[in-house]
Amino acid sequence: MADVRELMEKIEKRLHWRRRKKDGESEGSSTHAQVGSTGALLVFATKVVLVLLVVGWMWTIATTGSRTAGASEPGAAAKIASALTNTDAPTAAFLTDASLRALSGELRGASGKLRAQIKPAGEPLATDSTSAEGAVKVAESDSSGSSVAPRAGVWKLAVAVGNALRPISDFSLISMRPRSDKQNGRLGQYLLGSWPGENGPVKAPAKAPGSRYQPPSGFIEVTQDNQDTRISDHFKLRDFLTHDQANVWPKYLVIEMRNVDKLELVLSDLASHGIDVSGVRVMSGFRTPQYNKSGGDPSGRAGLSRHMYGDAADIYIDNDSNGAMDDLDHDGRVSISDARVILAAVDRVETAHPELVGGAGVYPAESGHGPFIHIDSRGYHARWIGSGGGS
Repeated sequence: MADVRELMEKIEKRLHWRRRKKDGESEGSSTHAQVGSTGALLVFATKVVLVLLVVGWMWTIATTGSRTAGASEPGAAAKIASALTNTDAPTAAFLTDASLRALSGELRGASGKLRAQIKPAGEPLATDSTSAEGAVKVAESDSSGSSVAPRAGVWKLAVAVGNALRPISDFSLISMRPRSDKQNGRLGQYLLGSWPGENGPVKAPAKAPGSRYQPPSGFIEVTQDNQDTRISDHFKLRDFLTHDQANVWPKYLVIEMRNVDKLELVLSDLASHGIDVSGVRVMSGFRTPQYNKSGGDPSGRAGLSRHMYGDAADIYIDNDSNGAMDDLDHDGRVSISDARVILAAVDRVETAHPELVGGAGVYPAESGHGPFIHIDSRGYHARWIGSGGGS
C-alpha cells in the first residue's frame, strides 16, 4: 500500500503543476493548446487508474491468506438462512424453491411436478430431505418445525436452515390414518370394504412385485376443507375420490404418488407433442373395494383392480369442457384412436422411466362416457383394449 500512496502523491504533484502552468498562460493562448493539454492529462489519468486497479488487485490476493477465521465468508447455510429470513431480498422466493429442490431429494418426482408427500402419521420425513446445509420440516409455527409427520391431515412444509424456517407455499405433507383404524369395513361413517389379502392370501400375478398387491397401510382423510389440496400441478385430492357416499364426510382415499408422477410425465410428453393438456380429467381414480365390486356399473372391472390400490387412473383430455375426450388426432371425430394418442405417450414415458412400468388400456365411447385411457403403475407391462367401466 506504500507504493499506492507514493503514486497518489505523484499524481497530486503533477495535477498541481498543470494548474500552475494553466494559470500562467496568457488569455491569448490558442484553444488548440488547451485541448492538447487537457487530452494529455486525461490519458495520464487513465493510465493511473489502470495502475491503481492492478495494484489493488495484487494487494487483495496477497492479503487474502492472512485473514482470520472470524472474518471468513459465511457458508452456504448462512447465506440461505439470511435470504430466507429477509422477505425483501429479491432472491428469497427463488431460494425457497431452490432449497426445497436441493434439500428434499426426489419429493417432486421424475416429473418435477409433484406437490405432496404422503406418509403415515408419526413417520419421519424422507431421509433424503436433510443435508449438511439444512432440512425440510413440517411448518408447525413460524419459528419451529417437526421432522415427523403429525396426526392425520394436510400439513405445510418449510425449509429449515439453522434457526431460519420459511414455509414452502406449493408443497404439502399428507399424513394418513392407519389401516388399523378401519373397523368392520368402515372408517367412521365412510364405507370402504375389505381388500383382497386382508382376510387371507391373495393370488397376485406372478410377475407383479409382491408389495403391489398388499392391502394399503393407511388412508388419506379428505374433508370438505382440504379436498382441493393440490398433489401435483394438474391434480387435486378430490380428483381421485370414489364416486359414491356424496354426503359422507370425511371421505378416505388411497393414492400412490408414483402413479401421479407418471400421469404428469405423460401430460408433459403430450404437451411436447403440441397437445393442450390443461383440460385433463380423471374419470375414475381410487375405488374402495366395496365400490369396485358393486358400485356404479361394475362390468369390466377386475377383481384385483389397481384402482383399489391407489395407483391407477382413467383419464381423458377435455379442453372444450363438453364432458368427453377431445379430437386429439385431428381426424375430425372423437373415437378410441384419440385414447391411443395418450397411449403412445405412456409408451414413451415407460421407455424413459422403466421404474414406472405398468398397465395401459384404451376404451371406446359408451352410453355413459366417451373414450378414455386407463393408466397404472402395477410394476409390470400390460396393454389391452377394453370395454365397459374400466379395469
